[in-house]
Amino acid sequence: MARVIRGRAWVLGDNISTDHIISGKYKFAKINRLEDMLPYVLEEVIPGFYKKLRPGDVIVAGRGFGYGSSREHAPRLLKLAGVGAVLAKSFHRIFYRNSINIGLPVIVVRKLPDVTRQGDEVEVDLEAGVARNLTRGVEERFQPPPARLLEILEAGGIVEYIRKTGRLPW
Repeated sequence: MARVIRGRAWVLGDNISTDHIISGKYKFAKINRLEDMLPYVLEEVIPGFYKKLRPGDVIVAGRGFGYGSSREHAPRLLKLAGVGAVLAKSFHRIFYRNSINIGLPVIVVRKLPDVTRQGDEVEVDLEAGVARNLTRGVEERFQPPPARLLEILEAGGIVEYIRKTGRLPW
């Protein structure tokens, strides 16, 4: 994971649940591998999302992103699909924590969701704490993740961090 993420914006509204991200019907279907669920990511919100997504694209959403089930499948599938980061006005706590644990950057922003349109070019500098809508010339500062959290994200999540360093980050 790069500390600067740049991609097209996929704009979603408020209250995107984990079932919007990946319907629970696939969790219990006869799908053996997580990768086999990728074509169904956000299918009910953006038909064909997985085929349209480019690596590094950024989801920009409103309030309450990731509410619902505590399944790790939702953030893991977003990451596997190629989503570079999720920017939202607020996240549900378990989704936020699961995202960090698997290495998906999730950033709270207040202004960008209101000005960003589908397909705008977005850049997120995690270290500097700046998110930019390059298409519209709008910049927003956020509290950058602590250095240790950046290391976890760069490693690809907590498990990969432990594999690489041989220790817990705290």
